[in-house]
Amino acid sequence: MLYYPQPIADLIDGFMLLPGIGPKTAQRLAFHVLNMNEEDVMNFAKALVNAKRHLHYCSRCCNITDTDPCRVCSDSSRNQELICVVQDAKDVVAMEKMRDYNGLYHVLQGAISPMEGIGPDQIRIPELLRRLQDTDTAVNELILATNPNVEGEATAMYISRLIKPTGIKVTRIAHGLPVGGDLEYADEVTLSKALEGRREI
Repeated sequence: MLYYPQPIADLIDGFMLLPGIGPKTAQRLAFHVLNMNEEDVMNFAKALVNAKRHLHYCSRCCNITDTDPCRVCSDSSRNQELICVVQDAKDVVAMEKMRDYNGLYHVLQGAISPMEGIGPDQIRIPELLRRLQDTDTAVNELILATNPNVEGEATAMYISRLIKPTGIKVTRIAHGLPVGGDLEYADEVTLSKALEGRREI
């Protein structure tokens, strides 16, 4: 950022490190920060530093937490025999907002993607296998809730093939039409998945 004083240029460069933030958005954000009052800027900076310093991964489920084990893993009222496998921490939040799921989670921190050089050992699959072997309570079912894209499907299939020989029931969340969606706007893959996942009413 040649045209700006160094502190502004550094701020712009800092914002550009964030995903989806290009030069124009970074400049807007930097100038917005300059227009904020100093107390708000300090609180914002403190929140960033605190998040980086005090958050870590739960030793059981690999979710982001400030306590270990996390609140979900340490909640004895949850169904200890059921584990939902998701790709990242945002997926746990989405599942919790639904309020229908009362089991535990395992967060993979990614998905298998050979194109990006991400194999099974680069995500939290080894931790999942150890957890299934070491747990005090026998797990009856593993729900695979990875994203419905190529990487998510590949990850689900890989985990399914590893787990099924152990006798643990492995299920996959259904994919299909969203509530309120119209058939005419759905793509072929979505319609195919919706047809596969049909159930009797």
